[in-house]
Amino acid sequence: MGLASAPSRPTSPSDRTGPGRAHWLRVAREAADDLATDTVTREQAGKAPFDEVSRLREAGLLTLLTPAGPQAGGADWLTAYAVVREIAAADGAIGQLLGCHYFLSWSARLFAGPALAGRIEERSAAEQWCWGGGLARQEPPLILARTSKGLVLDGRQSYTTGVLVADRLAVRAVREDTGEPLAVVVDPGHRGVTIDGDADTFGQRLAAGGGVEFDDVPVGADDVLGSLSSDEDLLSPRTALASPVGHLFSTQVLLGMAEGVLAETRDYCRTGHAPWNPAWPAGTPHDPHVQTAYGELTVLTRSASALTDQALEAVRGGLERGEDLAYDESAAICALVAMAETAAARAAQESTTRALDIIGARSTSARLGFDRFWRNARTHTLYEPVTHRLRDVGHYFLNGVHPPFVLPA
Repeated sequence: MGLASAPSRPTSPSDRTGPGRAHWLRVAREAADDLATDTVTREQAGKAPFDEVSRLREAGLLTLLTPAGPQAGGADWLTAYAVVREIAAADGAIGQLLGCHYFLSWSARLFAGPALAGRIEERSAAEQWCWGGGLARQEPPLILARTSKGLVLDGRQSYTTGVLVADRLAVRAVREDTGEPLAVVVDPGHRGVTIDGDADTFGQRLAAGGGVEFDDVPVGADDVLGSLSSDEDLLSPRTALASPVGHLFSTQVLLGMAEGVLAETRDYCRTGHAPWNPAWPAGTPHDPHVQTAYGELTVLTRSASALTDQALEAVRGGLERGEDLAYDESAAICALVAMAETAAARAAQESTTRALDIIGARSTSARLGFDRFWRNARTHTLYEPVTHRLRDVGHYFLNGVHPPFVLPA
């Protein structure tokens, strides 16, 4: 049993007719360069990233995935992943915020019917919504109950990305009568919704994470997207792809962090300081130990990137197969994405830790801000731990058991 290969794809052309991948990658690089000019200052201030979201909105990146039209980007998933990686290399927290936005803004297409998804998507593009929240399982869950007033939402979600700046939230709630988990859209400005910045994390400070309290919040019929059940009687193979689609954004954020810290510390090694004795190259690009360390980290990061490219092709193929996708194919894709995310997490943790060792005591300077890479990567991997992902891959490889349907936090 192979671990995964990209399912065969139909040859019909895409229905997306936006500006094209090259355009969006150029826009992403420009946005990343803009963010990089004041990343250290913004990260240390730790303010809610309203300004950063405005920069993304002005660049057209918030509506990147919306099918081409007024205020829409018309790009595909692979372009969105590349954009997130580019942004994450400059600012890991904003990369996470953007990746979460892309996944949640597309959640209607993954869980709702075409008509409802089209209505939500059209309004999201027209008003350029920024999406926040999360569809991962949590305890205790949010409760969706039917009352004399209709459906109402109650409970607290303790940490969700983007909630401090979101125009719409997508959250997971459990039906009080049946226990079925559902994806629900909520306007954060609605009566009964209270948002606070209680996260207080040591990293990913600009990901706009916080807690959300829902107190008797009315939920309309069009606000319920669909089921998040892992029961294969309810979960189609195509809908099951929501899990790898979401986790690939996490993978790209991690790779962006790894590539970002290597690029920034390389530039510093080249130009930032000189050895106290010109005859002794320790700590410079001419130091054999430094060269070896960068070689090891480059191999680690490039290897994770190559595995991620395989996972991207597999996900793209699965999405294009649509309802023709089989459960076994979906399971193979999930396993491959789990491997890619694990490899990316290791690359990010190793690179952000060892880069500080390479720079040495100078890396403790708050002015340089090298520590943000480690803090961001470590925070991300604590919220998205990969240990259980390795177990799922091993269980699949050894016993053929399909990886569980697990959405990203």
